[in-house]
Amino acid sequence: MNILTKVACICLLCLMAITSAQAQKKGFAFGIKGGVNLSRLTMGDVFTTRYDATGNPYLGYDGKEVKDNLKQSFDTRTGAVGGIYARFGRTLFIQPEVLVSTKGGSFEIIKNHLETPVRETVNVKYSNIDVPLLIGFKGGPLRILAGPVTSFRIGDNQRLRDAFEHYTSDLNNAMSEATFGYQIGAGLDIGSFSLDVRREGSFTNLASFQVNGQTVGSGNETVKQKIKSWQVTLGLKIF
Repeated sequence: MNILTKVACICLLCLMAITSAQAQKKGFAFGIKGGVNLSRLTMGDVFTTRYDATGNPYLGYDGKEVKDNLKQSFDTRTGAVGGIYARFGRTLFIQPEVLVSTKGGSFEIIKNHLETPVRETVNVKYSNIDVPLLIGFKGGPLRILAGPVTSFRIGDNQRLRDAFEHYTSDLNNAMSEATFGYQIGAGLDIGSFSLDVRREGSFTNLASFQVNGQTVGSGNETVKQKIKSWQVTLGLKIF
């Protein structure tokens, strides 16, 4: 089942839920929302062998293998998010959502083949369809909510692929088509409008690999990238 089929099934389920809730006319809301993501990549600090286009280790002037430093950055990237939500229940509620979201981050590659290392910043940006399924509690205008989120990657700027091509021969399996994580946050409802602030983290890796099937660094260390983000959205209840 491809990504578009999955999205179509999710939308159909949401439509069926809306129809059922309209018939009940109790404890239900449906609306649209949009806002921003502030995200960054986490990956630690790893030294790894660089390989040339033929898959052989890249050699420096001294004939030794060149080991580059892949290092996480604390820089954040701003992206957009928007979609639909439904809410079932009053005080205790369930809130599924379907969102189109752009996220990203950056990391550094410090190339050590010269006397003075060359520092390169890789800026990553990609688009997802995010499907959170949240459980919350509402008291007056305030809400708290948390739950899992599944993200399906639908596009990227190819910078991650371009950066990793010198460190692994298995790019297709290095980057995940889907990730699984969580959201936790709070919201404020004023009339038909709602404001939400959430923290999003990931249980699974956005990208991970062992260099040409070998471990990198010491022990069983591998390159692993995850995404962390803050999300701020403004919603409008339609009914």
